[in-house]
Amino acid sequence: MLFHRRTLIFLLIDAVLVNLAVFISFYMRFGFEGTGKIPQEYFTSLTYNHTAWVATLVYLAVFYVFGMYNRLWQYASSGELVLIIFAATIGSGGTVALVYFLAPLRIPNTVAIYLWFLVIFLIGGSRFIWRILRENAFTPYVPGSQKQVLIIGAGDAGVVAVRELKKHNLREGRPVGFVDDSVKKQKMHIMGIPVLGTRTDIPRIVKGHNIDEVIIAMPSASGETVKAIIKICEKTGVDLKIMPGVFNVLSGSVDTTAIRQVQVEDLLGRDPVAVDLQQVAGYLTGATVMVTGGGGSIGSEICRQVIKFNPFKLVIVGQGENSVFDIEQELHTGYPSLNVATEIMDIKDRDKVQLVFQKYNPGVVFHAAAHKHVPLMERNPEEALKNNIVGTYNLAEAADAFKVKTFVLISTDKAVNPTSFMGATKRVAEMIIQSLDKRSATRFVAVRFGNVLGSRGSVIPTFKRQISRGGPVTVTHPDMIRYFMTIPEASQLVIQAGSMAQGGEIFILDMGNPVKIVDLARDLIKLSGFEPDVDIPIKFTGIRPGEKLYEELLTAEEGTSHTKHTRIFVAKPNDLDNARIAQIIQVIREHGSYLTREEIIQLLQTVIPEFRKLTAPKAVSN
Repeated sequence: MLFHRRTLIFLLIDAVLVNLAVFISFYMRFGFEGTGKIPQEYFTSLTYNHTAWVATLVYLAVFYVFGMYNRLWQYASSGELVLIIFAATIGSGGTVALVYFLAPLRIPNTVAIYLWFLVIFLIGGSRFIWRILRENAFTPYVPGSQKQVLIIGAGDAGVVAVRELKKHNLREGRPVGFVDDSVKKQKMHIMGIPVLGTRTDIPRIVKGHNIDEVIIAMPSASGETVKAIIKICEKTGVDLKIMPGVFNVLSGSVDTTAIRQVQVEDLLGRDPVAVDLQQVAGYLTGATVMVTGGGGSIGSEICRQVIKFNPFKLVIVGQGENSVFDIEQELHTGYPSLNVATEIMDIKDRDKVQLVFQKYNPGVVFHAAAHKHVPLMERNPEEALKNNIVGTYNLAEAADAFKVKTFVLISTDKAVNPTSFMGATKRVAEMIIQSLDKRSATRFVAVRFGNVLGSRGSVIPTFKRQISRGGPVTVTHPDMIRYFMTIPEASQLVIQAGSMAQGGEIFILDMGNPVKIVDLARDLIKLSGFEPDVDIPIKFTGIRPGEKLYEELLTAEEGTSHTKHTRIFVAKPNDLDNARIAQIIQVIREHGSYLTREEIIQLLQTVIPEFRKLTAPKAVSN
């Protein structure tokens, strides 16, 4: 009912304005020529015959057809102005044509031009006056409720940020200025707000204008640029927010709710990985896709990404019933029509694996189930053997038997020159799928990447818990560095690799420069509003068993070659000793739970000669 009432009001307003435009047009044509009035014959035709009501009906009909009564004019922009001009042009042409055939006198050419101009002026003016009133007269000033806001980036995203603040009646802050590195924009005004300087001027501007909050509105800027600006802003001590997703990657639509607190991911200093959607959709759409470890951090995100490509069925496999239940409920809520199946399964159970593959006959398998925590596997190496090696073999064997098209193993940079049981078992898992690929119709590939921010057991959740307790934040060594990526990036890389698979490859992501763990800790403390080593202490505890100071992405023998994706590389396959790999599988199946630590080391060294155990150094004092 509200929509119909609103439409009726606009129709009445437009009818009045169109009639006003008609009379003014005739008066401008004849009244300004000295007579001071419209000639009687034209006045009669205008009022008693056809001209006024024909114009009214034609214009209102054109406006309705062009959807001018289905728009929220408080958000009117140049697009709406073009629409009004186009509709007025069609309406004017229709009016002139109908009057020519219906009325005693045709409309003079000059009147037609005046009419076209006045309709645009009056109709367009009425719409934009409404927007001005909504943005100003209907946006009351609330004393004492506003923060002084500085916006970094005087482009489209910066304009969106200003509009977002105004839309909320400036309750979230009052924009006082822009910062932009473009020389052409200096001292210019955008939406009435001045450009106050470049990034080097940020400390001065913050101090001189009593800035309380900075919003970084630069969605197209490189990761390195964003990182540099964040570092500058951190020194000012003001609240820091960012708009990383103003333009939605998938649809290109504007997301004005993207203003959020700066997160550690924004400090990685590189651009996020993008997926080639057309290439990906080709092998997932209409396929039965199985994800092992589907309840875990990476596995569940792979499920979220896969469903975007309309698979025939998504099979979620996991050992933990709670995590599998959670992702199943989440997907059913967001995608009620999704064809999803769940299986609680231990991948070490060879018979169950065979039965599940027989039941669903998947075309694509993403294998994310693994024991991944280095210190925990140092204390339970036999479980790393059984799960990461035998479990992977069981799945790969079933994939070969049931003619799966593509099998993607999620691996780790810790598999390179491994010093931990976890890393060594994942390296053997890579060897298993490379070995099987040589004699199977299934395309077996592995994806190798570094630490995943926010995944279970990763440093970020651990640091956040420690900060919430008031510290200390524990770091193993001041020189420890790691490669990092986000959960969505890791999942997208896995999916992209599956589309590139020819068989036997190990795909590697260009993750930029490695990050010092202690720097990550300091950044997170600052983003939490504290000062490192003042409010929250940092304590060095020493390298744990199995850990390395520096992780690597390649062995010396592998090397890389480019792929069609600019951020993904493929490692050259190593020579494999298939007989020894088969022997390891047999030994673990027969004696896995009873192997001693020394026997496990010797067993792994049969295929990874360089595998040696590190003796953890003593804790490093601050």
